[in-house]
Amino acid sequence: MSTIPAKLLVLVGRDFACLKISGRANFSSSPDFKALLTGLAQKGYAHFIIDLSECVLMDSTFLGVLAGFGLKMNRAGNSRPGVLELANPSARITELLENLGALHLFKVGSGPLQLPEGLQASEPESVNPSREEITRTCLEAHQTLMAMNPDNVARFKDVTRFLAEDLASLEKGRAR
Repeated sequence: MSTIPAKLLVLVGRDFACLKISGRANFSSSPDFKALLTGLAQKGYAHFIIDLSECVLMDSTFLGVLAGFGLKMNRAGNSRPGVLELANPSARITELLENLGALHLFKVGSGPLQLPEGLQASEPESVNPSREEITRTCLEAHQTLMAMNPDNVARFKDVTRFLAEDLASLEKGRAR
């Protein structure tokens, strides 16, 4: 599988943020995606539209980051519950979300996006994640998937064990 990160574009309106994902959404683009979502949420955006019309594939890390954000947006007790829309996901991505037990977190739609005139999309700056940050994001994403659906434990227990060991090794090396 290619490690070339997906291309991310962001367009913000007054009441919403629209993110377009093109290419293969994989572990190498997950830290940037997570940072972008977190930053927008911290700025007060609560309505997110994620355009997946050009997203050909999502790996489990990216799916876990997306699901984790969906959980945060839908968390009971949120003073301002959010809306997370997936626009034009492929049948394969929809099936993956369903099989992982995450599809219920999203409003799913198809067809052309109706966005206000005059807004320009831009490419967000990369957080330039280190190997340690990528490994931590991968581990957290898989832990999220396991926590939200017991069926995912069997799928990802070996991956999470490997990632936890790798992260501990990286942290130990940094501490020297």
